[in-house]
Amino acid sequence: MTGTAPAVDNGVNVEHLLGARAALADSPEIAEFEWRSTVSWVRGTHSRTEVETFYGLGGEQAHTKKFTFDADHPPQFAAEDNGITPAEYVLVALGSCLTAGIASVAQQRQIKLNSVVATVRADFDLHGILGADPEVRNGFSNITVDYDIDADASPADIQALVAQSQKRSAVYDALTNPTNVEVKVNGS
Repeated sequence: MTGTAPAVDNGVNVEHLLGARAALADSPEIAEFEWRSTVSWVRGTHSRTEVETFYGLGGEQAHTKKFTFDADHPPQFAAEDNGITPAEYVLVALGSCLTAGIASVAQQRQIKLNSVVATVRADFDLHGILGADPEVRNGFSNITVDYDIDADASPADIQALVAQSQKRSAVYDALTNPTNVEVKVNGS
């Protein structure tokens, strides 16, 4: 390390990230992570999720505090609207993951970001989830992410930031590639 501050500061410690990547070469087993959440039913369609601990870097880890998220459905679905819908959390996760990647890649490439705004939209047909039409899927039929990015870079460089973020996004990968999901009932 030279001891000089980077010319651009988008709030991402790229040296730390690159150091972590280098550590993985020496100890690949520390790359194995398990992310966790505990979801408790509250009432009706309302649930509360807590996220605090995870496994990674060879041991148990914890966030600096416990995070709590409420999920529900709006009154249009005969619910109490105590939080966003679970489907909306998927959009939050996708937009957040891609945007974090843009900031990280921009920092690595010394591109100053002035503002980054993503609008994430998903097409969804209720016929599927309500069982009204077995030919309609239960989930999203299409997701669109539109970015407005103001950066000290050319349009081609900004496109490259977004493309690299997509390439490295865990949430984008989970949504666009089949992921094995196992649902079990304990004690049965």
